[in-house]
Amino acid sequence: MNRQPGAGSAQVAVRRVGNAEPLEHDQVVVEEPLLIRLAWPGGSRAISVTMRTPGKDAELAVGFLFSEGLLPAQTAIRDVRVELEGTAGSRVTVELAAAPVQDLSTAERNFYMTSSCGVCGKASLDAVRTRAEFDLNESAFSVSATVLQELPAQLMARQALFAGTGSIHAAGLFSAAGLRGTVFEDVGRHNALDKLVGNAFYGGKLPLADRGIVVSGRASFELVQKACMAGSPMLAAVGAPSSLAVELAWEAGMTLVGFVKADRFNVYSVPARVVGLA
Repeated sequence: MNRQPGAGSAQVAVRRVGNAEPLEHDQVVVEEPLLIRLAWPGGSRAISVTMRTPGKDAELAVGFLFSEGLLPAQTAIRDVRVELEGTAGSRVTVELAAAPVQDLSTAERNFYMTSSCGVCGKASLDAVRTRAEFDLNESAFSVSATVLQELPAQLMARQALFAGTGSIHAAGLFSAAGLRGTVFEDVGRHNALDKLVGNAFYGGKLPLADRGIVVSGRASFELVQKACMAGSPMLAAVGAPSSLAVELAWEAGMTLVGFVKADRFNVYSVPARVVGLA
């Protein structure tokens, strides 16, 4: 395998079988472990190890800690350090100016998470249903059906890693006029959204009351949870939602849209934010 440290893709040897043109090398998405630590004056704690695609690791760690309820929006961060640990992956330490007021035992997980699981190892469902800081019912955000249908193509056009590898998830913000800002990519769908939320945290843009979130895959429970935590009133997914995702969206007052295509989509909760529906 040939790749640069911190790169999101790598070149690997391959033998192509079939009628296509011969191929000796292929680009694949990188998947490596990342240790997330929380530190404060007089203490520190390893919170989780997640499998992720390198890039925007500081945003990923901050977004993860925020969406887990361990980093309220007004928390003062003294420093975020990203350190490579050779072939063992990387470590991100988020250093707070003061000790956290949250009970860190509520974040107990199995020490290892795969890139496909954003809530694996949670001690209980009550711990998963993190209490959000923002009330989505206060948002006046709305969007037209036409803009929603344009989102998949807009998202795909900005997925640089997907264009090279064909295997990575993405998350982006959209306004009533369409996709806005950076698109965040990662092998884990929850990591891509954590990178987006972490970036918003850094920019002082939380809550995301005037923005919807669009994701390239399915709308799982943990993605709805993270969007709720960030204060976004709408989550649009190219794929399908789960039953628990729909349930949480209704409880939180979030508009959940699935199977978004150029010619159709399904609205699963709070349809009033989609302009023009009968």
